[in-house]
Amino acid sequence: MAMDLKEIEKYIKEALPDAIIEIQDLAGDGNHYSATISSTKFAGKSKIEQHKMVYSSLKGRMGNELHALAIKTKEI
Repeated sequence: MAMDLKEIEKYIKEALPDAIIEIQDLAGDGNHYSATISSTKFAGKSKIEQHKMVYSSLKGRMGNELHALAIKTKEI
């Protein structure tokens, strides 16, 4: 079962309430997304730590309901 854009955004916002999120459905199939996430919570963290924060916000859905998510993170 695929996740839709709003569901992905909801989970990220729960973990990173100040996040500015842009999500694109890359293949139009509800399984391959690209997300750009900007948050003050990324300050002082490496890109790997930032990406782990995003993956953690998805609560184990990555690789299950969500097949592929390319992530770009930015500090604000």
